[in-house]
Amino acid sequence: MKKKDEPSAVRKFFLTKSEHPVIAGMSAGLYPILFYFTTNFTLVNSWEHLGYFVLVFLLTPIILFKLCQLLTRKNIFGALGNYLFPFLSIFIFLFFIGICHYGGIHKKASLFIFFGSLVLAYFLVKHLDKIIMIQLLLALIGVPSFIYAVANQPSYSKDWHLQPDDIEKVVFKTKPNVYLIQPDGYVNFSELKKGYYNIDNSIFEKFIDNLNFKNYPDFRSNYPSTLATNTSMLMMKHHYYNKAMHPSDGLHSREVIVSKNAVLDVFKNNGYKTHLVIEAPYLLLNRPKMGFDRSNFKSIEVPFIGKGFKNKKNVITSLKEYIEEDKEISKFFFVEFFNPGHIANSRSETSGAEDEKVKWLKRLDAANKTLTEMITMINELDPEGLIIILSDHGGYVGLDYAMEMYSPMHERDKIYSIYGSNLSIKWPNNKAPDFDKQLKTTVNVFRILFSYLSEEKKYLDNLQSDSSYSLIFYDAPTGPYECINEAGDVRFVKYDYGDNESE
Repeated sequence: MKKKDEPSAVRKFFLTKSEHPVIAGMSAGLYPILFYFTTNFTLVNSWEHLGYFVLVFLLTPIILFKLCQLLTRKNIFGALGNYLFPFLSIFIFLFFIGICHYGGIHKKASLFIFFGSLVLAYFLVKHLDKIIMIQLLLALIGVPSFIYAVANQPSYSKDWHLQPDDIEKVVFKTKPNVYLIQPDGYVNFSELKKGYYNIDNSIFEKFIDNLNFKNYPDFRSNYPSTLATNTSMLMMKHHYYNKAMHPSDGLHSREVIVSKNAVLDVFKNNGYKTHLVIEAPYLLLNRPKMGFDRSNFKSIEVPFIGKGFKNKKNVITSLKEYIEEDKEISKFFFVEFFNPGHIANSRSETSGAEDEKVKWLKRLDAANKTLTEMITMINELDPEGLIIILSDHGGYVGLDYAMEMYSPMHERDKIYSIYGSNLSIKWPNNKAPDFDKQLKTTVNVFRILFSYLSEEKKYLDNLQSDSSYSLIFYDAPTGPYECINEAGDVRFVKYDYGDNESE
């Protein structure tokens, strides 16, 4: 008969072998690492991410198990020591899975995992070896998918980066400070008055009109998402998703937007100091090399796991600081904030089209307040600045959830709810160039701006098509489709990379 103080099989397992904490720690963290890297590789493809995951998901559990082993040998936990190792093994594994699933620590889910692990540890106290084997088996099963995700990252061509002329060598005749302000998801004024929006935004419209902003009705984006739009806009070229099968592939969007692009090169070649002022580190998630001279986010402030919408900063405060620095140097500012944004992303997150519209309208009010305060501040500190309010896409109001945009769509109001993008510009001396009527879509904004600053109309000879595209991968053959043609007509035509279009 077993004596009362005799160690259990679990305690014997851990007390007799020094390598067992290493095995237990690795088994608890290995599968979550493989799972997160496999499903989010484009967001974690840096050496910093690899070091972080090894430290947090592998070394930390090993150290924790080793510490508990030492304490258990001294009988610190008493009879509870029998349940300690099964609990830690189950809890750490599920806790890491939760972090990977939610992109961070979810308080309610973590609480549920904690108490669930206590219950499971009570019933599985004699089966620690089986728990570890199951965890290792899951990791083994995940290895092929991980290897495939890493080894089969397509090598996409950068030929689409090439310009058809020498615009990257353009020389400015005038050098005002240039402010590109991007309120995410702010649909254009003309669309706000009709379709699924049908609202009165006159207070803000009158505010910028009184400040001599010129608004461009019916302006739209060429792509339906932040990364796809900005990649094209800052390269001044269409990418047509660069033969990718998913929007997150093919473009290396964050590297293009943050590290190196034609627009940044032009400003730097003309002696500008460039500034990235963002509300949250969404554009910095995979830690791209910083190509801007200044950024209000440092690398240490960028989370290793998450969607990049937390750790928010006040963009007005950051912008004001940069405006007041180096006043003798011309500056370019790319300012991004996330209101009004768009409706819920997925079917599981949405509360329905009508409720999503109500939420969007509240965020529109918040966006107008931010813009009002920001523009007022810029006008006071830099009255000669060239200010561009340019959103990346519309708010998707009228759809039930945002991911519907990757399915075939033919209804005019829904399509324009996605692509309707707001453009308003305060030109220096309140005098717009005579060719600003060609401002119709995001891809050509900077080519037209550079023609204005250089007083060289030759760069207008190579304006890109004003068609709008989406990458469709639901309910139709995967690929880029033209959703709006140059004339603004809704259509659904698959783009052929051989420069031919097919119905």
